[in-house]
Amino acid sequence: MGFVSLGCPKALVDSEQILTQLRAEGYAIAPDYGGADLVVVNTCGFIDAAVAESLDAIGEALAENGKVIVTGCLGAKGGGDFVREAHPKVLAVTGPHATAEVMSAVHTHLPKPHDPFTDLVPPSFGKIGIKLTPTHYAYLKISEGCNHRCTFCIIPALRGDLVSRPLGEVMQEAENLVKAGVKELLVVSQDTSAYGVDVRYRTGFWQGRPVKTRMQELVEALGSLGAWVRLHYVYPYPHVDDVIPLMAQGKVLPYLDVPFQHASPRILKLMKRPANAENTLARIKAWRALCPDITLRSTFIAGFPGETESEFAALLDFLEEAQLDRVGCFAYSPVEGAVANDLPDPVPEEVREERRARFMAVQERISAQRLTRKVGTTIDVLVDAVEGSRAVARSTADAPEIDGVVHVTGATGLRVGSFAKVRITGADAHDLTGRLAR
Repeated sequence: MGFVSLGCPKALVDSEQILTQLRAEGYAIAPDYGGADLVVVNTCGFIDAAVAESLDAIGEALAENGKVIVTGCLGAKGGGDFVREAHPKVLAVTGPHATAEVMSAVHTHLPKPHDPFTDLVPPSFGKIGIKLTPTHYAYLKISEGCNHRCTFCIIPALRGDLVSRPLGEVMQEAENLVKAGVKELLVVSQDTSAYGVDVRYRTGFWQGRPVKTRMQELVEALGSLGAWVRLHYVYPYPHVDDVIPLMAQGKVLPYLDVPFQHASPRILKLMKRPANAENTLARIKAWRALCPDITLRSTFIAGFPGETESEFAALLDFLEEAQLDRVGCFAYSPVEGAVANDLPDPVPEEVREERRARFMAVQERISAQRLTRKVGTTIDVLVDAVEGSRAVARSTADAPEIDGVVHVTGATGLRVGSFAKVRITGADAHDLTGRLAR
C-alpha cells in the first residue's frame, strides 16, 4: 500500500487511523509508488491552493501507480463527483474521517488473504496506532465537525456538525501516548472550546471517577499526565477564560491558538464571527494579567469581500494593540460552496495580496520585538533534531511546523525528544538562538 497525506492536523489524525487499520490487517506500507499495489490519497479541500495540491497529488498517484483511492475533505465535495470529474480513473472516493469506507474500498480492490501470523498490529504501537509525527509529539483530536457557519468556510459541509469524542476515550488515548514516550500532546479539533456542547457536557469517566465532557475538565485531566499540553483551534468563548489559570499554574502550556480572523465589527459580522474587537483586546489584556508568559497565536484573513481600506487599517491598528506573539494571515481565497463568494464588493486579487503582505510586515516587526525580549533569559525547550553539537528545539511558545524554533549550540549529549534548558543569546523575527544551559 502507498499513502499520501495532505491537509491539516485533523486530517493527519485521520491518516494515522487509516494506516493503523491497514497495518492491523497485515497490509505493508510502501515508501514509493513503484512498490505499492494501491495508493490512498488523503486530501484537503478547504481553499483553492489546497484543492489544487490535492488534485495534483491524485494525478501524480494515478500517473505513477494507476490504482488510487481518494479520501478526505476534497472527497466530500459534490458527493465525490468533484474528484471523479477531474480524475475519472480513481477507484473510489470517500469523505473525511472515513476509515471504514476506505478499508471497504481497499478490500474490494486489493483483497489480502488472512495470515494469523502477520495480521496483527505490532506491540510497539498496538495501543497508540501508527503515528505520522515524530515519536515525541502527537496530535490528539477531541472532536469532529463544527456547529459554526462562518461564511468563508465549508468545513461543516465536509465534516458535519460537532461530534465530541467520549472523555474517557480521549483520556485513554492520551495516557497511552504518554506511556509510549510522547512528550507533547497537541489538542486539535475544528472548535476545541466547544468540546462537549453537543452532549450537553454529560459526565464521562476516567480512572473510575466522573469527569464532565467539557473543555476545562478535559484540559485539567490532560495536564495531570506529565506531558506538554498545547491547545489549538480555540474559539474565544467566555469560558476559555477559565483555562488561563491552569496555564499560570503550569498544568498546561501557556499557549493559546485563537483564530480571531479580523478586527472590524462589520467584517466579523459578514464572516459570522464574534464581532467586538474591543472586548477581544480586553480579554487579551486579562489573559496576560493572569498568565504573563502566555503565548497568543492567531490567524487572520485580509481582503475579505467588502473589506475597505479603512477596515483593513483598523485590522492593522488591532494588531499593533494586541501585540500577538504568533500570527498567520491569508489573502481571502474564494472556496467553492462558501457563502462569502456571493457577498458584494469583492476585493481584487492584487489588493488582497498587497494587504496580506502589509499585514505580515507589521506582524514581523511585532514578532521580532517580542522575541528580542527573551534574549538573556533561560527557557525550557523540547528537542526536535540533533546534529553534532547543534540542535533544533521548540519552546513552550512554539507549535511544530507553524511557529518558530530555537537553534541550540553546545548541545552535545542531547537526544531528540528530550527536554533541556537553554540560555537565549539572539533572536530574529521568527526564531531564537541560544546555548545549552549547564
